[in-house]
Amino acid sequence: LALLAVTFARWAAPDAPAEQGADVLASCELRFEDGPAGSVLVFDADANVLLSTFEAGSGSFVRGVLRSMTRERRSMEEGPEQPFRLARHSDGALTIRDEATGRMIVLNAFGPTNAGVFASLLDASLAGS
Repeated sequence: LALLAVTFARWAAPDAPAEQGADVLASCELRFEDGPAGSVLVFDADANVLLSTFEAGSGSFVRGVLRSMTRERRSMEEGPEQPFRLARHSDGALTIRDEATGRMIVLNAFGPTNAGVFASLLDASLAGS
């Protein structure tokens, strides 16, 4: 289900809020790493602070979004060095953008629960700055 949702987002990207002129109210840079036993670690890339850990079997939406964006990076021969930008826009949209490829996903398109996982990462990053 997450894979289908992420695939849909690929075609929804041209209607992204930032491309329509919505202002960015808050943003952070995220870095994702593979952790022990299949976990995914999420870091604030600027402060190098661990924001969250998704243990194996959890965080399927985050994993799906990350898998999709990483696959595109590989196809463009881009590495993991550049972080992803998570942003909250003035029109209420929450987006994640891969600065390495230019791809953006509007996370609200996948419902409040899925977008809420990313919103909590943004809030955690802002609370730590």
